[in-house]
Amino acid sequence: MKRVQFPLLLLTLLLAAPGGWAQTAAARLVPFRQGSRWGYADRGRRLVLAVRYDEAGPFADELAWVRQDSLYGYIDGGGNPVTPIQFTRAGNFHHDRATVTLHGETFDISPSGQRLPPPPAADFDEDPLEQGDVVRNAEGRVGFRFTVGAATVPAIYDEIRDNYNGLLFVRQGAKWGVINGKGKLVQPVQYDSIRLRGNLEYPMVRQNGRFGYLSPEGTRLTEIRYLRAEPYFRGVARVQAPTGRFGYLDALGREFWDDTEALTQEK
Repeated sequence: MKRVQFPLLLLTLLLAAPGGWAQTAAARLVPFRQGSRWGYADRGRRLVLAVRYDEAGPFADELAWVRQDSLYGYIDGGGNPVTPIQFTRAGNFHHDRATVTLHGETFDISPSGQRLPPPPAADFDEDPLEQGDVVRNAEGRVGFRFTVGAATVPAIYDEIRDNYNGLLFVRQGAKWGVINGKGKLVQPVQYDSIRLRGNLEYPMVRQNGRFGYLSPEGTRLTEIRYLRAEPYFRGVARVQAPTGRFGYLDALGREFWDDTEALTQEK
């Protein structure tokens, strides 16, 4: 795996829960950890905002959450504060909203830090199969027939799901594999689970208690080595490394953290 080395709020990797979001443009800056302190680097791993935070989140539309001690606030792409460091919880901005907790109350704020009314309830597609049709044999095994092209998948699986990028996730017994849009098995039936919620562009897989990612084409993007993992957001994903510390990966599977460099930069 390519090694370059980055921060989180933890999500559970559940196997077949539908719903979610599509990938958006990658952020200009990525959270970067040196030792136990956080700053931000550009995509070339050059430190742009000095390491001064106890934790840092990904940028979305030039806004990111940061933590100092046990409280959170938001900064812009120049490192300037957008809100005070006052929240006990803070989430990523998405569709110009971020969820925060202040004085025991949870609500959404706007990019300017103003409190917003609750959003309307979201509707999720409960049937993620969009690339074609499931076929069944007399024994109840399932296969797949693609809507576009002549590719078919034999009815030898117990379950088939897909994502918007054209991959099929197939289960035999308790194990999962991956088939591409041409009907080729690109990942053997070997994983204990694949996170399916959100039709994710970078599927997360679990094997022997460790997590990793696949590429949009279904090939191996990273080693299966992380203790925990989150979905990709704006081109980065938060993971817990085997050492127990958290960091970020970019869309090439590179790690953005450095546990050996001295903390010499101050803003």
